[in-house]
Amino acid sequence: MRLTAIVFSTTLAFTLNLQNVHASFIDHPVHSGKWTNKYDRHFKKYSKRYFGPLFDWHWFKAQAIAESGLAHDARSHVGAQGLMQIMPATFDEINKKNPHFSKLEAPKWNIAAGIYYDRTLYRKFKKTAAQDKLYMTFASYNAGYGRILNASKRTASEEKIWEEIKPYLPKETRGYVNRIRKLMGEN
Repeated sequence: MRLTAIVFSTTLAFTLNLQNVHASFIDHPVHSGKWTNKYDRHFKKYSKRYFGPLFDWHWFKAQAIAESGLAHDARSHVGAQGLMQIMPATFDEINKKNPHFSKLEAPKWNIAAGIYYDRTLYRKFKKTAAQDKLYMTFASYNAGYGRILNASKRTASEEKIWEEIKPYLPKETRGYVNRIRKLMGEN
């Protein structure tokens, strides 16, 4: 009984902490200067490496804010870790192709792995406009690619359009993508 109470209180504290972080999104977009720039060089470097020099790296910083509030030591109740909240098993898979990504706990490698994984997901959306691909990448990161694929099959369109797929996704996933968009100054 005591272990259950500890797990519940830890989970509740983490959830309440993230709710407080999420509540501040509208007041503090990613460009506002409220968020630390401590990790910006990593977001810039790995955004350029995996998405090219013209891609706005702030999208990934916004994603990390949505994931962890930029807390490098964040851990979720399901075991996701770090700024980008990567599951250890996912990191192990990424690490097979990128053995130089040395530690999941290290902010540099956590960011690198998260952006690399985003690119892997992004490339899966072939018949999709660039902005919709980005939203579906974030949704896949949150809910899993299979869930996004299943939602897209429920729409009438052959092209994957975010606004058409969004109603078929879990509330948490819709909220996650909306938080990232708000951090970037979108409505």
